[in-house]
Amino acid sequence: MRDARGRTGTHHVTYELGLPDGRILRTRISHPVDRTDYGPRLWRHILRDQLEVDEPVFWSCVCDGVRPPRGMPAPPRESLPADLVHLLISRVGLPEADVSVMSKEDAIARVQRYWSEDG
Repeated sequence: MRDARGRTGTHHVTYELGLPDGRILRTRISHPVDRTDYGPRLWRHILRDQLEVDEPVFWSCVCDGVRPPRGMPAPPRESLPADLVHLLISRVGLPEADVSVMSKEDAIARVQRYWSEDG
């Protein structure tokens, strides 16, 4: 982290975490003047305002590796191969809306049924 004049400070360590929504969480660890621990108010401020977590979520992350929810998009469900979609719509005659909600296993089973019974 640099100041307005481009200098780096030696009394702070800065950590940054880029979030999927474009925000960057930033916390600076400074050394207390008298080398004591941080007080409860400062600790709560760091958790709430800089890290955006509460204490149980923080310790769960530190001790158990459970990451706090940060607006991560849900992983996309497995998509159907394009040729399978084409078969279901053009040959089997299913509506596109029905095909769009099918799992891969259901789609394959439907094409197999078409080939064995209908086709």
